[in-house]
Amino acid sequence: MRKIDYIEDFSTWEREFVFFMPTKVRFSETDMFGHLNNKVPFTYFEEARIEFFKELRFMQEWTKKDAEAMIVVADLQCDYLKQVFFDEHLKVYVKVQSIGTSSADLHYMVKNDRDEVCLVGRSTMVQASKKTGKSLPWPEEWKQQMKK
Repeated sequence: MRKIDYIEDFSTWEREFVFFMPTKVRFSETDMFGHLNNKVPFTYFEEARIEFFKELRFMQEWTKKDAEAMIVVADLQCDYLKQVFFDEHLKVYVKVQSIGTSSADLHYMVKNDRDEVCLVGRSTMVQASKKTGKSLPWPEEWKQQMKK
């Protein structure tokens, strides 16, 4: 496997994932060769990230009508390791790799039903003010939840 700059030791990194969202590759997500279109993993990452934040109860806070904070994507990337095809069953994993004052570096891993890693990725998420657009610090309680 090629070296991926945001993963130091792949085996250790892979074992750290706990949360995942199952999905199935839909026909509309493939190209004329039956391969997963290269933009679709970003949608998978988004869906898994939202479910992850729902489990932490953060999403419910950000989407309240009177909430001051929101979450924004500051950076997003994907590395394609194995081909993915129509009708495959996948597990889209997400974890918090590191936490800053108002940002979090999330990592993603997508495995097929043969437990092979097909896609990996990362994103920087920033909690920001809906009014000013400026970053807002994580509540200490949230930081502790993300570290678990």
